[in-house]
Amino acid sequence: MFEPQAIPDVILVTPKRYEDARGYFEETFHAARYEKAGIVGPFVQDNHSLSRRRGVIRGLHFQIPPQPQAKLVRCTRGAILDVAVDIRVGSPTFGKYVAAELSAANGRQLFVPVGFAHGFCTLEPDAEVQYKVTGYYAPDCDKGLAFDDPALAIDWPVGPEAAILSDKDRGWPRLDALPAYFRYES
Repeated sequence: MFEPQAIPDVILVTPKRYEDARGYFEETFHAARYEKAGIVGPFVQDNHSLSRRRGVIRGLHFQIPPQPQAKLVRCTRGAILDVAVDIRVGSPTFGKYVAAELSAANGRQLFVPVGFAHGFCTLEPDAEVQYKVTGYYAPDCDKGLAFDDPALAIDWPVGPEAAILSDKDRGWPRLDALPAYFRYES
């Protein structure tokens, strides 16, 4: 099932699970079906992260041209709150965000298009996140946005003082200081 979110370019995906006494089987990606739903690749790189503690926030990250990335994110162990922030200048939803709980139990995925900052907070220890991206990692294009910017008002499950972040993620600028890396095209 493909569900456009409050910002319609962000899509929540719930793959169909086939369960029996042994467990379950699900198809986690099918290019033709995903493309028909607006999730267009090609996806060129897969990433996998492990966060040992509850309250780890990774993000808010994005890559700028010439190597922008769309992401298809899923949590394969534990649970996370996954967040996508619209940073496309001129967009009617500029500076707004959508969030979804992704977990190993619910199997959901979140598609985060180019022009959005992405981050997540772990809801359980030892959370593993896997995601596909449409652009290769390029250090010169790697950018971010302050996770605790009051203008974004993201309802993280932990407060800024309790959040566990990298030094890099603590140093990103707020939205009002972010250059216009992306422009909205209607």
